[in-house]
Amino acid sequence: MQHLIGPPVNLVPSQYRNVSVADVPVRLDEASLRAHLTGRPAYRRTRYLVARNGRACALAEVSKQSEQPLFSPITGVRLIAGAGECAFVDAPQADTAVPTQLAQVAARYAPQARCVVVRGRYGHVSFIVDPAPARIRVVEVVPPRPAKLADQLTRVLDLAEDLPPVELVPELVDLTGLAATRPAGHYLFPCRAGQPGVDADVSYLDEVPPRVPWTLVGCARSRAIHDFFYGGEVDMVDMCPRALARQYPGPVLTKCCLLEDRVAVDGDLVVIPWGASLAQVKEGLRLALRALTPARQ
Repeated sequence: MQHLIGPPVNLVPSQYRNVSVADVPVRLDEASLRAHLTGRPAYRRTRYLVARNGRACALAEVSKQSEQPLFSPITGVRLIAGAGECAFVDAPQADTAVPTQLAQVAARYAPQARCVVVRGRYGHVSFIVDPAPARIRVVEVVPPRPAKLADQLTRVLDLAEDLPPVELVPELVDLTGLAATRPAGHYLFPCRAGQPGVDADVSYLDEVPPRVPWTLVGCARSRAIHDFFYGGEVDMVDMCPRALARQYPGPVLTKCCLLEDRVAVDGDLVVIPWGASLAQVKEGLRLALRALTPARQ
């Protein structure tokens, strides 16, 4: 099994138990490896072999006479990445079962290598070939910091063994700058969780302060709450991430407080509820990846 998006990139093994590592006394080309390995016993789960000779390494796919016994003779060897394309990286904090973490190690430590073999946490060894993480924009307003949706997505990806590599591209809209588009002497923000550094008086809608002439920095839900308590017209700056997200090319993940119990998809815009669980965040991530797939085929 391999994780693929579009062209044959982001090749990773389905499990690191499919990967064996062997020091070999031969050149790391296909013919030499085939001659050396053919007929030798291999563990029944082994599909990929990281061959090492000194500091050099290569990656090969092996076939065996049978996968039923514990060990079986190797009958075929196909070179996936030769010594000139392959790098071996020790990254003891990386979980090699997580494709996004493999891609991050490759980008940080061996960006020029086509294949990066990683010895990570627990001493487990895995690899990624032709890393090309899916770029997904995350549109959110700040403060609070860290931006919650971006932070949740990062936490999901840190454990996502079943998702292909993803690179998050945060597009964070600062509430201070947003408020400054409508200069005012007094602003009303939804709550104290987002305390911008505006040079003006500030009140918070969830505290239901006495009404004064203010500019509401909020969204459709904020406006509805304002209408309930105060009625009448109010000057307003729209801070809804869903509305702000439309200016960015997709796929885009964002959130909206008008959604309470579901994830919504509008083309390549995926919107999760404002108070989304990590399960909903992962669902949104899957849908964003699905939106990306046709563009990369």
